[in-house]
Amino acid sequence: MQFKDLNIIPDIIKALEMENYQTPTPIQEEAIPVILNGKDLLGCAQTGTGKTAAFAIPTLQLLSEEKIYHSAKQNIGALIVTPTRELALQIYQSFNTYGQFTNLKCCAVFGGVSQKPQEEDLRQRVDILVATPGRLLALIDQKIVNIDHIKIFILDEADRMLDMGFINDVKKIIAKTPVKKQTLLFSATMPPDIAKLANKILKNPTKIEVTPVSSTVDTIKQYLYFVDKGNKKDLLLHVLKDKNIVSALVFTRTKHGADRLKKKLSRNNVIAQAIHGDKSQGARQNALNNFKNKTLRILIATDIAARGIDIDELTHVINYDLPDIPETYVHRIGRTGRAGLGGTAISFCDFDEKEQLKDIEKLIGKKLEEVKDHPYPLMNNFPAIKNTIPKRGAGRAAKSQAKLPKR
Repeated sequence: MQFKDLNIIPDIIKALEMENYQTPTPIQEEAIPVILNGKDLLGCAQTGTGKTAAFAIPTLQLLSEEKIYHSAKQNIGALIVTPTRELALQIYQSFNTYGQFTNLKCCAVFGGVSQKPQEEDLRQRVDILVATPGRLLALIDQKIVNIDHIKIFILDEADRMLDMGFINDVKKIIAKTPVKKQTLLFSATMPPDIAKLANKILKNPTKIEVTPVSSTVDTIKQYLYFVDKGNKKDLLLHVLKDKNIVSALVFTRTKHGADRLKKKLSRNNVIAQAIHGDKSQGARQNALNNFKNKTLRILIATDIAARGIDIDELTHVINYDLPDIPETYVHRIGRTGRAGLGGTAISFCDFDEKEQLKDIEKLIGKKLEEVKDHPYPLMNNFPAIKNTIPKRGAGRAAKSQAKLPKR
């Protein structure tokens, strides 16, 4: 099947052809006809399967075909709510690309930057609004944005909204939308809380699940290195000597960890940049642009900052720290192996991360392939000793024990 077989209007087909898009992905093939028929939809598909185009293309078409809508210049026709500014920008760019030959105007609003330029955009006609929850609610409270008349409401990356604590903001936003509207909910995974939300906001939805929940795409090769925590930096330097690693997105658990790793790599003449929530929007966008245009080989990121990164032909994802939530592993490695291309995921695991590894392998239903022949094998098979303060009454015993000579 090709896009032209999905009854898509010529203006959008022309834009797709310019981007060399001919064959829809499974989620696009199934979702586009449902959305064009005006039905609510619950879409569950792993990262990198084309969810954005699956809702952007039919949304553009529905608004283009509705002649009455164009007479109401101040009414926003479609609202897309997404968890991060990077993802908001990606969706905004996709709408502009697919809708370049339509008469529709798209605007993106998100936090972390000055509100003034966004206000200027909102004073013009806005047909499609892409927004992060916090900035959208602020603009609604200031009466700069009105979503009373939207016709299509799209909640993207719903599981990440839950992870980031945005679920109450999302409920507030939904309460301000009209009862009569078409609602689309997309999520890479379907935890119970998201299933509950879907039951509340969707009316007789069509459910599309193109892959098993929380699966990892078959085109991604997944490797595992057991290593002591203190040797992870040296192991990364060793791994990065491989010339086949054309581009690598490296995940750390914390913002400080990302910064420390960047400094370590720099001291060893490996150029890298880090993105996380404490970085300014300008710094994050600069790093992303450098990574996308391949002037930067290594990008270090936390999970929240990396959400929405869409890099063509990203060759490697490296889990420097294993995530605490197994579903996050799926999101991370889904940055590579996109659109049917191959990719490689490398995970480092120290002794204290073995439980996370066990949960990940249980979730994805497969064992990661262990690489044993490397210079920094796991030697410490004991859990990390945490600093504790002795309880009262145990002080003397602790002191006397400390004075015993080492054997």
